[in-house]
Amino acid sequence: MSLLTNVMDHSLDDGYAEAAARKTAEGSGGLPKTLRAKLGLAAGLVLAALVVTVGAAQARVAAPVVAKERQELIDRIDKETASADTLESTVDKLRDDVNARQRAALRTSGGGEGTELVDLLSGAVAVHGPGVRLVVNDAKEATSGGGDNPRETSDFSDIGRVRDHDMQRVVNGLWAAGAEAVSINGQRLTALSAIRAAGNAILVDNKPLVPPYTVLAVGDGKRLSTTFQNGADGLYLHALEEDYGIRATISVVGDLRLPAAPSVIVRTAQPRSEKGTS
Repeated sequence: MSLLTNVMDHSLDDGYAEAAARKTAEGSGGLPKTLRAKLGLAAGLVLAALVVTVGAAQARVAAPVVAKERQELIDRIDKETASADTLESTVDKLRDDVNARQRAALRTSGGGEGTELVDLLSGAVAVHGPGVRLVVNDAKEATSGGGDNPRETSDFSDIGRVRDHDMQRVVNGLWAAGAEAVSINGQRLTALSAIRAAGNAILVDNKPLVPPYTVLAVGDGKRLSTTFQNGADGLYLHALEEDYGIRATISVVGDLRLPAAPSVIVRTAQPRSEKGTS
């Protein structure tokens, strides 16, 4: 208590108090005493006030100019955004027209009774029917593995994340189990579809996907589910669940609807030339 009382009674250090008293006694403290010093102080105050006034006046004059430039920039951004939206709409229309022409060419080239089968296998038409829904997701708490872990790479050090080659095995396993059509997150897969990685994202035909990854496969649902889970790729997925916490659920669905592939590349085969052969 005595320490607190002393601090409250002597809030100013004795040394500071002594210095202040000495300056007062010498006449060097407080306001200027001489006329010259007073005039200098007054001139400094006037100069400071002048600088503040000029700055405020310049800011007031420049404010409308800045506001005008800002509005012009906003108008330019809005104009360029509208132009980009128009171009994007045009691209979408042209892409739809190209896709429609490709599908028409594919149907024409198929010919005969096999046209519908060609359309189905190529992904040129939307399909629906029974099948399975397989949802694959990252682990709840993904952790980084050691350098000896085979799942660790420079791009994907997180072993609890689903990778592109994991989805490749899942899709290939469904095809091998008898799937007639497959899609991932609404993206229809064809024989020419590519599943790859770009940084930490999984791309399907150059379009990034966001987990969870919902895989729909049309086919005999029960047989498709059993065959896939008992196959090598189904067991691989089960190992990912057990070892890395990756989540996966599979269910049989009575009616699935898969869209047509966004773009179907039409390729035709030509008979091999017999020239130069013996």
